[in-house]
Amino acid sequence: MAETSKPLLMGKIGAPHGIKGQVRIAPFTQYAEDIGAYGPLQTNRPGLTIVIDDLRVQKTVVVAKIRGIKDRDAAEKLNGVELYLDRDLLPEHDDEDDFYHADLMGLEARLEDGTVIGQVIALPNFGAGDLIEIRNGQNGDTYLYPFTKVVVPHVRIADGFITIVVPTEVDFGEEEEPN
Repeated sequence: MAETSKPLLMGKIGAPHGIKGQVRIAPFTQYAEDIGAYGPLQTNRPGLTIVIDDLRVQKTVVVAKIRGIKDRDAAEKLNGVELYLDRDLLPEHDDEDDFYHADLMGLEARLEDGTVIGQVIALPNFGAGDLIEIRNGQNGDTYLYPFTKVVVPHVRIADGFITIVVPTEVDFGEEEEPN
């Protein structure tokens, strides 16, 4: 990957799609189609820069035509390539509740009383919404919390921490609790 001031992971190339050189890309952008709007993307392969010439969203992935990739064999060689963009090329957020997930990595996680419970290590999404993963610095255990305003009411990037309100019960709505 070329040296840039603050590269952000924007997506990852997966398996080929068809025989004409198209690839599947798992985008890590708010809107899947945005992966093609940034121009040349740096990669985790030295000397390789990717330009997406055309794309379409297909369920949870983007099917893309990469400049210079003409057949399935060439597309297969890109499987696993990570796509990066220099952070300086992205717009700054006007709203304090908007931020890039990368800005949260490494932030200290605190309870409402200020007790440090760990550090943010990931923001996975398994299909039901974003989660925030916290690693306890003392024992190395990790915990997943829903990444909602109720559970994470305060995100203080400049101060280096987030506040976690640990859920104590599950709300099953109007249905009875399961046996």
